[in-house]
Amino acid sequence: MRGLIAVILLDLKRLWVDRVRLATSLIQPLLYLFVLGSGLGASSVMGGRGYLHYIFPGVLGLSLLFSSVFAAMLIVFDRQIGFLKAVLVAPVPRVSIALGKVLSGALQALVPATVLLLLVPVLGLGLSPLRFVELIASMWLAALTFSALGVATAARFRSTTVFPIIGNAVLLPLFFLSGALYPLDRAPAWLRALAHADPVAYAVDLMRGAVIGRYAYPPALSVGVLTGFVVVLTWLATRVFAAGENL
Repeated sequence: MRGLIAVILLDLKRLWVDRVRLATSLIQPLLYLFVLGSGLGASSVMGGRGYLHYIFPGVLGLSLLFSSVFAAMLIVFDRQIGFLKAVLVAPVPRVSIALGKVLSGALQALVPATVLLLLVPVLGLGLSPLRFVELIASMWLAALTFSALGVATAARFRSTTVFPIIGNAVLLPLFFLSGALYPLDRAPAWLRALAHADPVAYAVDLMRGAVIGRYAYPPALSVGVLTGFVVVLTWLATRVFAAGENL
């Protein structure tokens, strides 16, 4: 447990030192929300403000997805400079290192997402205390899922130039297939079929249900799918860390 906490605190301290990363992580979600949202909302049947309400959970998902996955990029950087080897030879179980990386990535992603929650009164979203708690719980589960995805992927890379390219090639399709910007129930059948395999779709749907009370999937199904992703991806990350530098 002490080793797990040490890994988390180390990564959070690095985030605090690199506050530019925190500030820039807010730019993309704000562009999607106010620029893209206002433009598309003007021509959407949901209306301008109604469309902003609709895509707000999608923007939260965007922030959580990119922040958590790119927090995992520190693993690749640490491997290049040799710091990861020092961590792996420390008297800390490899499972604790993997779990610490997943939890720290989730916490790092929740920081900019929590800042975005300050826009709730600005957008006129009247959330009851119960719905607000549901939103926070959905954000936690989403952050854990995306962080586990990032750690399980980044642990296998050795190049800091290749991982961002591969990351964007995977993250953008996951985001656009999720229904973050459009209703899945009005999408073509092939797109809805692909969304069934997209963890971002279930995470966004849970957050959207908490915000506007509209679900595309049964909430229990979304919670079960995301929990399954967290377990499987964390197990894969643990296997990679257990292999050490021999992977």
